[in-house]
Amino acid sequence: MSAPTKVTFPSFTLQISGELYAPAAGSPDRGGAAVVISHPMTGVKEQTAADHARLLSQSGFYALAFDAGYQGESTGQPRGLEDPHQRVEDNKAAVTYLSTLKGKVNPSRIGVLGICASGGYTSYAAQSDSRIKALATVSAACVGRMTRNGGLHRENNKEVPQAIAGALHAAGQWRINTAINSHIEPPPMFSSDISQIPQDADSFFKDAASYYGSQRGNHPRSDQKVPPSSYDLMVSYDSFHFQHLISPRPLLMIAGSQAQTLHYSEDAVAAAYEPKELFIVQGKNHFDLYDDLAVSGPKLVEFFGKNL
Repeated sequence: MSAPTKVTFPSFTLQISGELYAPAAGSPDRGGAAVVISHPMTGVKEQTAADHARLLSQSGFYALAFDAGYQGESTGQPRGLEDPHQRVEDNKAAVTYLSTLKGKVNPSRIGVLGICASGGYTSYAAQSDSRIKALATVSAACVGRMTRNGGLHRENNKEVPQAIAGALHAAGQWRINTAINSHIEPPPMFSSDISQIPQDADSFFKDAASYYGSQRGNHPRSDQKVPPSSYDLMVSYDSFHFQHLISPRPLLMIAGSQAQTLHYSEDAVAAAYEPKELFIVQGKNHFDLYDDLAVSGPKLVEFFGKNL
């Protein structure tokens, strides 16, 4: 398989760095169909996004993996900022970029795949961008609900005033502190060193460290550092409130049966109109599906093959 081509494209005022995977030699002719692949929060394009891009390339699709604004090799300060509206725009900008590739990509055959938080961002993008002809997500989550609810487990599925107040206080204090000293390093959301995770820690963060702290997902540009000023950008954002607007374009949401975030996909599919499908992979947690594509991979190929 040939190496991907490095590309850049604008998104708002930023320059987004991506890697474009062409259909592999001998793969099925998909008529110029292409898929944008959007990475998880604290991730970069070389991790699970690349795994999915290679899968789709080998199956005959163009696949574009990219670093979100403020992250990876893309521009933007402060580094690591998680801005939902920038993230949504990055996906729309990626669709625009693919649409300009005359003779390669068919603009009427562009789909989007979002992983983890990007399952939320790509949902929001598809709700208001009819150029996205099909949407699939893997281990989807909503950073807005996570922030408002003080966690991402099903039992956290309601707003917690103390969590909102704490997030806003942390964001405001961080803005003041960095105005005084712009060289302060943001804190990591979680440790990627599994030996540093307490036994009684949240199972989600144990699973996260097992992925990001191992050969599976470790990458030098993915340091899990997120400026707390992200929190006041996330607190009023909701990925799935207008999920019904994706219809009549097809929606596929994939999640593991053991994923702490499964409820996001269940609720988002319930809120969507047809055609829609929730595909549950038995025995897998949130992070297992980042690089174990044995079951989810063929499902994604089937979905995009049918709908693009």
